[in-house]
Amino acid sequence: MHEFSVMSQIVDSILEEAKKRDARKIEQVDLEIGDYTMLGHEQMRFAFDVLAKDTILEGAELNITTRPGRVECSCGYEGSPSVSEDSPHKVVPILECPKCGGVAKIVAGRECIIRNIRLVVPDV
Repeated sequence: MHEFSVMSQIVDSILEEAKKRDARKIEQVDLEIGDYTMLGHEQMRFAFDVLAKDTILEGAELNITTRPGRVECSCGYEGSPSVSEDSPHKVVPILECPKCGGVAKIVAGRECIIRNIRLVVPDV
C-alpha cells in the first residue's frame, strides 16, 4: 500500500508548513492527484486519517481532485491518450497515440500536489 508512504510524506510537509506559521489547527487540505499515480483516493483518505490522529491535522477536511493524464507523441499529438485494447498490462496500460498509433509519452497525470492548506494561525 504505497498510499500510506506517499500520504506520510504529504502529512509531514503539511505539518512542517503549519509549524513555520505557528498554526494552531489545520482545517482543510486540498490535494490534486494525477490519473497515473496509481494512488487510490479511499486509501489516501484512510492514511490521512491515521496519520493526522493526535496532531493539529486531526479532523481536517481532505479534498482530493484528479488531474487528467495527457500524453504527447513524436507525430505532434498532445492530449488525452487512448489505451491499447490488447495490452498485457492491467495496472499500467501501454499508451498509444490516438492520432498515429505510436507509443505516447506521459506528460501529465503523474503528479501529487498539495494545492491548498487552510490554517488557523494566531492574530498578528
